[in-house]
Amino acid sequence: MKQIPFVIYHKVDKITNKKNMTYLEKAKDIYKMIGEGKMMDAFEKYYSEDVFMQELGEEPRLGKAANRKYELDFLESVKEIHGAGITAMASNEEDKVVFIENWMDVSFKFNIRMKIIQVNVQNWEGDQIVKEVFYHK
Repeated sequence: MKQIPFVIYHKVDKITNKKNMTYLEKAKDIYKMIGEGKMMDAFEKYYSEDVFMQELGEEPRLGKAANRKYELDFLESVKEIHGAGITAMASNEEDKVVFIENWMDVSFKFNIRMKIIQVNVQNWEGDQIVKEVFYHK
C-alpha cells in the first residue's frame, strides 16, 4: 500500500486560490495546512460551530468548542510525530461527502508509540464540515 506524505499537498497551492473549491479540494487544503503544522488553523477555518465529530465506538462530540478541546488535548498528549500520510482521498461532490484514508506514526508523552490508521468521513455544508466520523484500524 503506497503511503503519500502530507507534504505532497504543499505543491497544490493553486487549490487555495480558487473561489469555488470542490469538497475534495477543501479536504486537501485541510491536510496541506496540517502538513504545515497548522492543524488548529485548519480546524477553525473548516469546521462548523455545530460540528458533530465521533471516533467510532465513542460518544459523539457536539459543537466546535467541545471538539476544539478534544483536538488541543490530543496535540498536548503528543511527544513526537514520526511520520504521517494519506493513502487515499475521494469525494461524492453531489452528496457533499469526502472520504480520507490516512495514517500517523506517533509517540505520546505517556510513553506509547502507535501507528494510527483511520478513515474519516466528512459531511460538508458550504465551506464547513458539519459531521466527521473516524473509523480506526
